[in-house]
Amino acid sequence: MRIIVCAKQVPDTNEVRIDPVKGTLIRDGVPSILNPDDANALEAALTVKDANPGSTVSVISMGPPQAAYMLRECLAMGADDVYLLSSRAFGGADTCATSTTIAAGIRKLGKFDIIFAGRQAIDGDTAQVGPQIAQRLGIPVVTYVMKVRELKEGSVIVERQLEDGFEVIEVSTPCMLTAVKELNTPRYMTISGIEDAYKKTITVWNENDVALRPESCGLKASPTQVFRSFTPPPKGKGEMLSGSVPEMAAQLVQKLTEKHAL
Repeated sequence: MRIIVCAKQVPDTNEVRIDPVKGTLIRDGVPSILNPDDANALEAALTVKDANPGSTVSVISMGPPQAAYMLRECLAMGADDVYLLSSRAFGGADTCATSTTIAAGIRKLGKFDIIFAGRQAIDGDTAQVGPQIAQRLGIPVVTYVMKVRELKEGSVIVERQLEDGFEVIEVSTPCMLTAVKELNTPRYMTISGIEDAYKKTITVWNENDVALRPESCGLKASPTQVFRSFTPPPKGKGEMLSGSVPEMAAQLVQKLTEKHAL
């Protein structure tokens, strides 16, 4: 069984700041990490590999050259090989252009059984790239996967997370599954895994390697335009009420009345 994982290097959102003038993310000096949901996707792929001897896990990512550090982390966790789509032609891509590029990379990889991807990336929160990749490859997709129940010949049974429960879906392979954090707990890198990760080669592809014209990827192929990004103003400090229930209710009514909320 061949499994592919789509991963992304993202800025640590705890350290992200917004340029007040340009309205853009300040990435300088901000540490980058493996996108959390993608870590769950990788763990799901590795779990399937562990249960099915002879299976392989390939990780593919699109990003700048420094994304290689994240890909070595994936190798250290247990991935067999990694691929980086990196070129100036890919710069400025929105989800549409990103999915076009990654789908082209997956086609170059050849036949596969399952693609795992994170539900969404924490630096965009669109949850669009996974389903768009599936659409471009012409394969079925199940989003918000919270459990892989059973692998069968030609299909896989999963539980899809809903707001008030879950639904059980059987989907034919090859397919795309996007993972939520409830799916699993990602494993840690091992010392031997880290050592082996730096002995392996990261395959880097540009637009020519995946047969994409420059106008079909990156900013030129991105219909989305971001007007501006901004940090919402901080909320006011909360106030705790004390006393008996009737007393607190009376205080609450008085304060809401003073603010003309009642």
